[in-house]
Amino acid sequence: MISAVVFDVGETLVDETREYGTWADWLGVPRHTFAAAFGAVIATGLDYRETFQVFQPGFDLDRERQARADAGKPEWFGEDDLYADVRPALSKLREMGIWVGIVGNQTVRAGGLLRGLDLPTDFIATSDDWGIQKPAQGFFDKTIEAAGFPAEEIVYVGDRIDNDVAPAKKAGMRTAYILRGPWGWIHRNKQEVADLSDWQICDLNELPGIVAAENSSS
Repeated sequence: MISAVVFDVGETLVDETREYGTWADWLGVPRHTFAAAFGAVIATGLDYRETFQVFQPGFDLDRERQARADAGKPEWFGEDDLYADVRPALSKLREMGIWVGIVGNQTVRAGGLLRGLDLPTDFIATSDDWGIQKPAQGFFDKTIEAAGFPAEEIVYVGDRIDNDVAPAKKAGMRTAYILRGPWGWIHRNKQEVADLSDWQICDLNELPGIVAAENSSS
């Protein structure tokens, strides 16, 4: 039985092209160059934040976020940055009586932006809200607590094996790996994708059908 579906944010719901483009601009680096370095960092298994070190050794992401805000250029995303399948998929799941949550590694500001979009969800939280980040097990324990269902009745949807699928699986949840964004495409052929994800999807609109099929056989 699937009672709840919980979504990651970046590259699961939100296309981060705009955000990383503005970071390239902030660093004074051509966007194409920044994107290439970003992909190379991910492909070698390093933390994405190492990309900033390529161009500015000693870069402090939190400090620079504040500097951008002080300069009137804070992080921002809006309706146009949502992937096209987000509203239809989330709406359909809620129509089916499924509890829908959004929890990801995001700032308090990003959480406010998400809530301002009035998405069809039951719950939205960020790592900054909770004071704990993925892939820490405590993050997923809090996710299960927020949903209010047994872990095995919750599906966590994300584009990353390391931050989403593996730790969610370890916490007892079911998992859906979405093939999009830098991590989704670069890591798609890793054995862990097949081993740890219950489903591999290309579009969030696949989820209502998956849920319906699982619940009809329960």
